[in-house]
Amino acid sequence: MATLFGSPEFKVGFLVVVVSALVAVMALKVAEGPGLLRGQKEFYFRADSAGGLVENSAVRMAGIKVGVIKDIVLEDGRAKVVVSIDRDARITQSSNVEMKAQGILGDKVIEVLPGRSDEPELSPGSELKMSTSRGSLEDVMTDLSKVAKSMNQLMDTLNEASKGGDDSTSIGRIIRNLESLSSDLKDVTAENKERISEIMARVHNLSKNIDTYISEESLARVDRSLRNIEEVTARLAKGEGTLGRLINDDRTVDELNSAITNVNKFLGGAEKLETTIDFHSEFLSGPSQTKSYLGVKIQPGLDRFYEIAVIDDPEGTKRSTYSELSTNNGPVTTQQETTYYRNKLKLTALFAKNFWDLTVKGGIIENSGGVGFDYHLFDKRLRLSAEFFNFEDLQVRAFARYNFFKGVYMVAGGDNLLGAESEKSSAFIGAGLFITNDDLKLLASKVSF
Repeated sequence: MATLFGSPEFKVGFLVVVVSALVAVMALKVAEGPGLLRGQKEFYFRADSAGGLVENSAVRMAGIKVGVIKDIVLEDGRAKVVVSIDRDARITQSSNVEMKAQGILGDKVIEVLPGRSDEPELSPGSELKMSTSRGSLEDVMTDLSKVAKSMNQLMDTLNEASKGGDDSTSIGRIIRNLESLSSDLKDVTAENKERISEIMARVHNLSKNIDTYISEESLARVDRSLRNIEEVTARLAKGEGTLGRLINDDRTVDELNSAITNVNKFLGGAEKLETTIDFHSEFLSGPSQTKSYLGVKIQPGLDRFYEIAVIDDPEGTKRSTYSELSTNNGPVTTQQETTYYRNKLKLTALFAKNFWDLTVKGGIIENSGGVGFDYHLFDKRLRLSAEFFNFEDLQVRAFARYNFFKGVYMVAGGDNLLGAESEKSSAFIGAGLFITNDDLKLLASKVSF
């Protein structure tokens, strides 16, 4: 056995095996394809042109080689490119490939663009989506060819136009029109040489007169104007005249400032004028109908306000007339006749005075003279009101109004509480809204004309 291992034949054979193993390992290290030990998976994509692609060239992802081009075949008039990729490279369903130019000789390389990391991997043998390829030298040359062709067409057009005008093109028509215009100008100047010379002579005389006017009389007037301005400024500095006293007299300045202050106070008071538009409806339990109010409240100050409202009352208005009847000189009988106007609106116009939380108001209430009282609670969110009007047949209206939030409120109470007939008295409940100056300004800023 020792003789066998020590023989020259064994040593030569062992050396050949070791060298072959080293060559195989080095071949695997420098090979373009995926590692044999790591495994590989195949995919394919389709492209209109595979120009610049070579079999066994590298396939990269993020600039790192992850595989090779295994095969390029023609299928249905398009190039089908099969790629082998390392099994460790993660290819998802949204991954796609892109052909990028490499160098200026037209070579291309396949770049795999990774998809979303939260997607499942694409199964081997599937088709990869093709992205838009980057520009190559071939594309650049194609574009340059188109530019050169356009330049040739432009030069041909200019040549045709310069030979006398080509009516089929815009440039040719422009050149022909310029030629006609220059010819017309030549004829005009040739026929009117004397008139043109006369016009030029008049222009020369006019310019000469202007020079003479400016050099003598005009300069004298400017000098007099400057002296007058100097005299006026001197009088102003001395306090002479109304304007001089206004500038130099402190009392006049104080009076002017006082007048401006009074004007500002007047305008400021007008700006503080608060206007409120109020609308609400009430459901009456008696006639089972709705009564609506639309009013405007004008408040020039915190202690007073004016209120005007139009009321749509289902009961309408009524008017009573009296007549005296006598038969055969007998006793006189008085007859009353009441006329109802169902669709007629009612008017309320009041002046109100505020005393802390109490408000007293008077004027016209629903077409009759009347008075009213309001009492405010909970920082004026709750208002208790009572109104007395139509003193011939006294009507009393009492209600409570509560503001839920700015602009919206509810109201509930009783109407005609002292009515002679029970069916005329009615409870009611309703809701309404109101807008103020700030709301109107906001609405006006949103409206464009």
